[in-house]
Amino acid sequence: MKSIYILLTKSETITSRMIRLTTAAKYTHASLSLEPDLSPLYSFARRFVHLPLPAGLCTESLHKGYFKRYDEIPCALYELEVPDSVWDAVRADIEQMMADAPSYRFSVMGLIFCGLKVPVHRRNRYFCSEFVSEVLHRNNALILPKKPSLMSPQDYSEMSELKCLYEGALRSLRTQYLLQSV
Repeated sequence: MKSIYILLTKSETITSRMIRLTTAAKYTHASLSLEPDLSPLYSFARRFVHLPLPAGLCTESLHKGYFKRYDEIPCALYELEVPDSVWDAVRADIEQMMADAPSYRFSVMGLIFCGLKVPVHRRNRYFCSEFVSEVLHRNNALILPKKPSLMSPQDYSEMSELKCLYEGALRSLRTQYLLQSV
C-alpha cells in the first residue's frame, strides 16, 4: 500500500472569499501530492503569487510562492491509502497531464456551475477540487459521493476513507508536522 495526500487550504484570495461567501466552506482549495513531504503538490491554481490569472495546472510548494508568502492560512492534510498499482496509475496520469500542462486551463465556469450544483465538465479545463477528484476517480483510487465537477474541497474533509493527519496553520504543517514525519 502507498499513500496519496490531499491538502485543503483556505486562503484570503478573492476567489476563496467568494467561495466562502456562497458556501460557508471551511476550505476552498485542494491540492494533491504523492509524497509524504508534499513535494510537489499538484493543483489547478494561480501561476503567480500576486495575480489570480493566469491559472491552470501547476505544481505548488509549501516552501515558496503563495504558500510560503501566506503561511498562516488554515489547512488540513488528509491521507488516502491505495494499492501500489493504483498509486502508480495516479502518478502516471499526473505525469501525463504535467507533460501537457500548457494545454490545461482553469475552469472559472466549472467553479460557478459547481456552486450552482450543475455538473459541467469542459475538456482540459478544471478547478482545483475537480482536478483532484477527476484524477482519483479516473484511476479508481476513491469512490466519490458525486461527480468530479461537483466536488468541493470541503467534501474531502467529510469522507471516511481519508485519514486526517494534520489540521491547523500552514506554517505549523511545514515546521512541525512535516519535520516530525520524516
